[in-house]
Amino acid sequence: MIISNSKSKAKDSKQAKLPAKESFSEWYHELLMTAEIVDNRYPVKGMCVWFPFGFAIKKNVYAVIRELLDPDHQETQFPLLIPENEFMKEAQHIKGFEEEVYWVTSGGTSPLEVKLALRPTSETAIYPMFKLWIRSHADLPLRIYQIVNTFRYETKHTRPLIRLREITSFKEAHTVHATWEEAAEQVEVAISRYSEFYRRLALPFLVSRRPSWDKFPGADYTTAIDVIMPDGKTLQVGTAHHLGSTFAKTYEITYEAENGEQKLVSQTCYGISERCIAALISVHGDEKGLVLPWGVAPTQVVIVPILLGDKEKVLAVCRELQSKLSAAGVAVQLDTSDERPGAKFYKWEMKGVPIRLEVGPRDIEKGVVTLARRDGAKKAVPMEGLVEAIRKEADELQTALFERAKQLHESKVKEVASIEQAKAQTQVGVALVPWCGEVDCGHHLEEQVEANMLGEPQYQNFPEAKCAVCDKLSKGRTYMARQY
Repeated sequence: MIISNSKSKAKDSKQAKLPAKESFSEWYHELLMTAEIVDNRYPVKGMCVWFPFGFAIKKNVYAVIRELLDPDHQETQFPLLIPENEFMKEAQHIKGFEEEVYWVTSGGTSPLEVKLALRPTSETAIYPMFKLWIRSHADLPLRIYQIVNTFRYETKHTRPLIRLREITSFKEAHTVHATWEEAAEQVEVAISRYSEFYRRLALPFLVSRRPSWDKFPGADYTTAIDVIMPDGKTLQVGTAHHLGSTFAKTYEITYEAENGEQKLVSQTCYGISERCIAALISVHGDEKGLVLPWGVAPTQVVIVPILLGDKEKVLAVCRELQSKLSAAGVAVQLDTSDERPGAKFYKWEMKGVPIRLEVGPRDIEKGVVTLARRDGAKKAVPMEGLVEAIRKEADELQTALFERAKQLHESKVKEVASIEQAKAQTQVGVALVPWCGEVDCGHHLEEQVEANMLGEPQYQNFPEAKCAVCDKLSKGRTYMARQY
């Protein structure tokens, strides 16, 4: 695609700058608008409009999710409206959502005989159908997912992409298994897929088992993935729930075993929302704008002609390079607008384009292009073999993005020994606190530290230490942090 604009939007010296990232909230809101991700001015609180550019990022990000799930999951779609009688069946579940549900009470001017809930999540929409679909052990395992909007009457402070009343892109997977153990294995598969997903986004993360009082309503246990944001708060960006047979009992989901016995199924569900994009933007972005990994950038390479001397020759070379890159599957744009080069650089840096190619008469004479990576690396690259050189730079950029994010992540996590130390650490990041696992001690920690317990770190071993509350020796630890 060639970008052309007959009117110069701004001069180099007049480009607006984003607030310092240290003022994270201000920086974040300004970036969402300036980079055209979402528009928060829609006249319903907690609901946003995706700009086309932001939607293109979302489309690429969710393509990665689909790629990871499609080999053994089937994508589907269930209705938005859930009858009240189905929604109210599972007591634990409805208690977890009762303050957040939007209800439809009339159709036109006619009151409805049965109220309809706008799905806050879809267990109560999907599981009555599972009862109809599943008959025998041959129907198992069943793995489906959908990417849909969900609605929650959020009473806290709303924040675009982070805390919404309409979650526009909720990926929820639901699986059914013959045994509890098989469902537990599926939870591990879900965490593994999510881990790969966030590695593709070059984002480090925490994996923890949520405490019993903070698990998904109706679940046996919940495992969660959190990203540490630049201000030290954590953002929950993925959850996987082992549901056991809780919903199977409620909705009578059974299968006939090989011996003819009717047995309850075991289930899981796991979800990711557009919070993944909030994390992507927040961790990688800087005061010039977005910084996007190669695999999800709507524009991977932008070519900026330096129109001096023989302008037509420069443009001809640029078009030839554009054609070559496009044929190689690179998402490339040629910017022929009449803005100055500096203004073009600003624009594409704001959009997070991974690689910029500058092509001028001197470059052509030398048979090179000037390649500028979004992380600041800049070099001359021969036009011959440009595609291979760009792919190499893209790989190096991915590594550099992850390493930079990893340094931030690790700088925000600190092991502590006491409540006082935990309280101080959660003001700037995540505290790793010795915890015996007792519920009373957990509640005491949350009350005294004045932060949330994320739960026990997964896939890690720790030496014995005294619980920060009761002094009992234990190998247990918990993450504690302020959360969005």
